[in-house]
This record gives sequence, C-alpha cells and structure tokens, in this order.
Amino acid sequence: MSYVPSTEEQRKEMLAACGLSDYLDLYKDVPQDMLLSRPLDIPEGMSELEASRKMQELAAANKLYGTILRGAGAYDHYIPSIVKNIPAREEFLTAYTP
Repeated sequence: MSYVPSTEEQRKEMLAACGLSDYLDLYKDVPQDMLLSRPLDIPEGMSELEASRKMQELAAANKLYGTILRGAGAYDHYIPSIVKNIPAREEFLTAYTP
C-alpha cells in the first residue's frame, strides 16, 4: 500500500496544467540509465510498538566497551566537589548567569 495524497484525476489535471502527458516527462532531462527501473525493496510499514521492538532488538546487538578511548574528556576523571558548589553560591548568580 502506498500513500499518495491526490487522486488519479487530480494528478492528470496537475500534469495537464504543466503541459505534460505523463509524470515521467518531469524527468526528461535525467539520463535514462539514472532512472530506477525496478521497484524499491522497502518492507511493509510497522506499528509504533513493532518499530519500538525492532529498535530494541537492533540496540541489543550493540557491543558495550568498558574503556572508551575517544579523548575530549570522555573518560573516568575526578571532579572536586567544590566545582559543583561554587556556582550554586548566591554571590555568583546574576540575572544573566543563573
């Protein structure tokens, strides 16, 4: 099943308004060997629940690594507690920097 938001009659009317007889006339400047000559292999649609289950299935195939070596601070490191407390002090707050 495909979703086409217009009727066959409306599509014919639009083509006629453009001076075309077939929708393929829209692609006349595209080389024939560039046009798709077969239907796309697209699976049927899924419900939201089916899609969610499929995504969970795919995500379960991911491998988790204990160590990540990508730099830029993406590693276990120590942040002193004072770093979190200083910005919370009243004298450091302004209307522009909450």
